[in-house]
Amino acid sequence: QVQLVESGGGLVQAGGSLRLSCAASGRTLSSYAMGWFRQAPWKEREFVAAISRSGVITNYADGVKGRFTVSRDNAKNTVYLQMNSLKPEDTAVYYCAAGTSLNTVRVGKTDYWGQGTQVTVSS
Repeated sequence: QVQLVESGGGLVQAGGSLRLSCAASGRTLSSYAMGWFRQAPWKEREFVAAISRSGVITNYADGVKGRFTVSRDNAKNTVYLQMNSLKPEDTAVYYCAAGTSLNTVRVGKTDYWGQGTQVTVSS
């Protein structure tokens, strides 16, 4: 079992930055590819970014490329999502998830989910 806990969300003005963290407990995070997803009100949950077990390979949704950066520190059992140049349309609950491979995580086939952290971007 893996427990994932997100933190770092909050209220920020458009153009600002936030860094989300996803801390894992229960098993070593290096066993999993990790992903970030988000869900805005009245919308389906969507893929944001993913990172391979080693951290060498990353993948992003088109709408966040060049603005968001996913990284991980396996020694700290933590995954991060650095979000820059935030836009009001980035407002959502952000979730981290763990899965067996980057390709499966990208499509939401994951083994574990966190509880989410709210990000609100004001215009």
